[in-house]
Amino acid sequence: MREQLLEKFGELFGGSAGAKVYFAPGRVNLIGEHTDYNGGHVFPCALTIGTYGVARKREDKKLRFYSMNFEKLGVIESSVEGLKPEKEADWTNYPKGVMWAFGEKGMEVTCGMDLLLYGNIPNGSGLSSSASVEVLTGFILRDMYGFAVTNQDLALIGQYSENKFNGVNCGIMDQFAIAMGKKDNAIFLDTATMEFEYAPIRLEGAKVVISCSNKKRGLGDSKYNERRSECETALAELKKVTDIQTLGDLSEEQFEEKKDAIKDPVRVRRARHAVYENQRTMKAVAALKANNIEEFGRLMNASHVSLRDDYEVTGIELDTLVEEAWKVEGVIGSRMTGAGFGGCTVSIVKDEAIEAFKEQVGKAYLEKIGYAADFYVVEIGDGPVIL
Repeated sequence: MREQLLEKFGELFGGSAGAKVYFAPGRVNLIGEHTDYNGGHVFPCALTIGTYGVARKREDKKLRFYSMNFEKLGVIESSVEGLKPEKEADWTNYPKGVMWAFGEKGMEVTCGMDLLLYGNIPNGSGLSSSASVEVLTGFILRDMYGFAVTNQDLALIGQYSENKFNGVNCGIMDQFAIAMGKKDNAIFLDTATMEFEYAPIRLEGAKVVISCSNKKRGLGDSKYNERRSECETALAELKKVTDIQTLGDLSEEQFEEKKDAIKDPVRVRRARHAVYENQRTMKAVAALKANNIEEFGRLMNASHVSLRDDYEVTGIELDTLVEEAWKVEGVIGSRMTGAGFGGCTVSIVKDEAIEAFKEQVGKAYLEKIGYAADFYVVEIGDGPVIL
């Protein structure tokens, strides 16, 4: 892969002398969905698929970008001066946003670069291709300019750029999971305090399978920001009757006791999901530590039901993938993952059931939805690296 990327870079940008090859993973969240902006816990892991970058510093102010995933766009030129989001929202807004964010944090990107990207994360899958590009760009800038930032800083800068430059009100989970990834471990992160621990994922005789719905969606224009504001309103209503900072501060019992303070039944459901999902995530990690993978699977299933009924972010595509998965013998747990409204599901499937899973779920999905889903048996990998 490295040689092919350097060769392509050389073709486009006049040789590859002085260019370096980098990689940042994608991520999947095993449980803890739509909790990261509600002060709750999440449990994501980095994947061995992700985004490759070849980069070389320039002497002038020019930026030249090329993506092997969007070859018809050709080389897109820009400048490090006066960086601002372009309305046509092409993919270069992600790397440019990170350069801008570094500048906002007092680390000026003073000269340009040539940057070639290639991602083997399925586009629009909800496996965080945008956050992968953000962390990758930050990692390249740190290496190129010697900026004194940690991997955790790279996550925060990536989130800042997505919020302020790209206008997507995302939480910290995606960037954090990618920047801090560790092979064969998921990250149990408290998004309210940023305290985290690595939890080994030991799936004896089972694998993580991603099912991609192939339904396209855009984060900024999905109902993501709407859900976020519903939760913020519910939190403001609850704060009048109880001393909390986030929905993640409440136990299930406390929520049931105080929920009448929320004046709208829809907001009650949204807040209930945030509270219960946070508790489920904590229970799921405890189950994993106790080597009780069946309980972990049961909590994954309950997470999907809550996302479907209380948070209403699943849709027919994701529901079909999950409900068909539940019918397959050897599926330990299955749920939607990511923002929803398309994207992917994550399932834990016993090794001997994987082929049957792909066949049965794939056939039912095609019949019901009218186009095919894609399946990926994934491994849990490390954070960003220089190759």
